[in-house]
Amino acid sequence: MRLLFVGDVVGRSGRNAISDILPGLIADYGLDLVVVNGENAAGGFGITEEICQDFLDAGADVVTTGNHAWDQREALVFIERQPQLLRPANYPPGTPGRGATVAIARNGARVLVVNVMGRVYMDALDDPFAAADRELNACPLGSMVDAVVVDMHAEATSEKQAMGHYLDGRASLVVGTHTHVPTADYQIFDGGTAYLSDAGMTGDYDSVLGMEKDEPVNRFLRKIPTARFQPALGEPTLCGVAVEVNDSTGLAEAIEPVRIGGRLAEALPTFW
Repeated sequence: MRLLFVGDVVGRSGRNAISDILPGLIADYGLDLVVVNGENAAGGFGITEEICQDFLDAGADVVTTGNHAWDQREALVFIERQPQLLRPANYPPGTPGRGATVAIARNGARVLVVNVMGRVYMDALDDPFAAADRELNACPLGSMVDAVVVDMHAEATSEKQAMGHYLDGRASLVVGTHTHVPTADYQIFDGGTAYLSDAGMTGDYDSVLGMEKDEPVNRFLRKIPTARFQPALGEPTLCGVAVEVNDSTGLAEAIEPVRIGGRLAEALPTFW
């Protein structure tokens, strides 16, 4: 089974990368399941129903979020009728939406996708490790589903790595999001779980984390906001990670980065 996870989509530039690049990747490389983190897709802050549907129409099977899940207030409403859009599972009970879903891959496999958010330098949500346990215990790899993908939306790489090791052998992929910078530590842990600290962002890298440079630089220099953050609109790079999953065990056999377009060096998996 071929899985593709696409990192945080930022603004119009990132959305264009999804619509322009993703359908071709699915067709050319026979991708079975695609997960896209879309929490910065609407002007850099949150996601709208229209944008979520655009991602699904382009071939995404599940859209995850994070700390910007509710920046577009309409998300509080439409997430209830959109089972393919996730918010972190460790939000308190009663929060709209869901933190996990089972998607049917193009090869017919059942894939559990879980979205959790870290607590180090982030909002103080419920325990993400307990939340991940709850979702994976309810739908364990090998008996209930054929693969498991966990989006660990967190600031601290230590917390992401801890989650990866904690779920080793129980998930096909644990991938970090949120920091918008692709890391080089892709690997397969001893128990068979593929891991990457951050998938990077899908957007314009001639920016500060996807935003036009002037205002973020000014705030570091002067500590005074002078304008709103605006997404950069240059040529985007689609960033993410590809995983080859064993059909029998549901564990990873290969993991490599994906980078297409824009300013970053291109990377395509050798197993595609």
